[in-house]
Amino acid sequence: MASIQQTPQGPVLVLKESALQQKGKDAQQNNIAAAKLVAELIRTSLGPRGLDKMLVDSLGDVTITNDGATILKEIDIQHPAAKMMVEISKALDNEVGDGTTSSVIFAGALLSKAEELLKKGVHSSVIIEGYQSAADKALSIYSSIAKKIEPNDTESLLKVATTSMQSKLISDDSDLLSSIIVEAVVRVATKDGDLQVVDLDNVKVEKKAGGSIQNSRLISGIVLDKEVVHSGMPTKINNAKIVLLNAAMEIEKTEMSSEIRITDPAQMQLYLEEENRMLKDMVEKLVQTGANVLLCQKGIDDIAQHYLAKNGILAVRRVKESDMTKLAKATGGRVISNVDDLASEDLGTAQQVKQEKVEADNWVFIEGCSNPQSVTLLLRGGTQRVVDEADRSIHDALMVVKDVIEKPAIVAGGGSPEAYTASRLRDWADIFDGREQLAVKKYAEALETIPITIAENAGMNPIDTIANLRAQHAQGLKWTGIDAKKSVIANMLEQSIVEPVVVKEQTIKSATETACMVLRIDDVIAVSGAPGEDGPMG
Repeated sequence: MASIQQTPQGPVLVLKESALQQKGKDAQQNNIAAAKLVAELIRTSLGPRGLDKMLVDSLGDVTITNDGATILKEIDIQHPAAKMMVEISKALDNEVGDGTTSSVIFAGALLSKAEELLKKGVHSSVIIEGYQSAADKALSIYSSIAKKIEPNDTESLLKVATTSMQSKLISDDSDLLSSIIVEAVVRVATKDGDLQVVDLDNVKVEKKAGGSIQNSRLISGIVLDKEVVHSGMPTKINNAKIVLLNAAMEIEKTEMSSEIRITDPAQMQLYLEEENRMLKDMVEKLVQTGANVLLCQKGIDDIAQHYLAKNGILAVRRVKESDMTKLAKATGGRVISNVDDLASEDLGTAQQVKQEKVEADNWVFIEGCSNPQSVTLLLRGGTQRVVDEADRSIHDALMVVKDVIEKPAIVAGGGSPEAYTASRLRDWADIFDGREQLAVKKYAEALETIPITIAENAGMNPIDTIANLRAQHAQGLKWTGIDAKKSVIANMLEQSIVEPVVVKEQTIKSATETACMVLRIDDVIAVSGAPGEDGPMG
């Protein structure tokens, strides 16, 4: 046991007797093996011909997806080094939304190549230095080959959105969905000085199984999964004047406990009439401002509902707070907390508010807002699983369009920038003397794992493919990549397969940092009683 140190005075116990410790090469190899296994797990889901994984949780719920971040989030990983790989995909998913599978595969390849060097006696510090130098060089190569575009270049944005969906279940419907996505992101983009900023919280995605993906549409406003509260109310109002209320349309109960003593039945009648009058006054105030739609965050009393219906006002209750914020942005209205404070300038406007049947449920659509800062994407699909996977794909596509608007530069896809950067790195490695040169060359080989994996998943011969690809890049044809749909090598820019350069940069940074972090570890101490009691072996 490594935790006991023998001294002339007898044994010294530093750690608990039950603690497990792995030192040196054993610890390193164990961590590398775990990280490689995670990369291997999602390797087959990369690219347009990537396959899906079926994940079944402890409750028996099934998720079918080929989204790297979702796969790694759903499986319960115990090994500490493997958890670091999961963190890459989470960080990438939150930051740029795409490239999660590539980054994990690339990190796995970097560790696999490092293992070869470690076996040859190259010290891990030398490998880390070489990797970091190679990463910096790769980033500068990316920025030199990136194609600058205008943030409002709709054609390029459409290509980026379509490329993101090519490897997903919804690739056949990518033309329709990409146009919806680009329109949604462009509408909610705001100017911040010279730059454009996109807050994707303003794009609400409502999903409903039934129909087909082709029935999906963009609404210039908000969809609420609620129904009109009273059967006597209109279900469709044109030129809507909307009140956004975050207080209850009810008689408030006092905070402290109190009682009202009634000694005469006539007093009871007066009490009830007074309640009625107060509710009627509330509704009168709404009517005076010219409002014809009420969206309430809290409850609406039955009597208030009656008066609202009588005045032809369409009302919806218990609207989520997040939806109220979006409604304020979409309709231009102001959320008020007290009916007494309501003025006509607080009202939001929309061309139409209507209740519509979506499958078995009634939903309320607030449509045709004049300058909506918040929009809704209504997503349909044959079954719940299809809709869920479409939703994950839409998230990636929304994120990449946002990335390009915020940093307007693109590169071709299909593994072409990785293959080109690898060929440049191999030439650049020759300026190093000593063992660092080996690390840079291994880094270039690891970068080529991405085009090789795309080719393998498309059923192409990886050896012939990479030899052909290297030959093309040696001639300076930098946009040559793998067209997995046709299983050929082609100019990816001409095929309209493009990706944001910021995704590629983030992939390089996060994968390199994680690989270097794993290589720095030479001692694993696991105290039993902690989570994962089986120790570091996982």
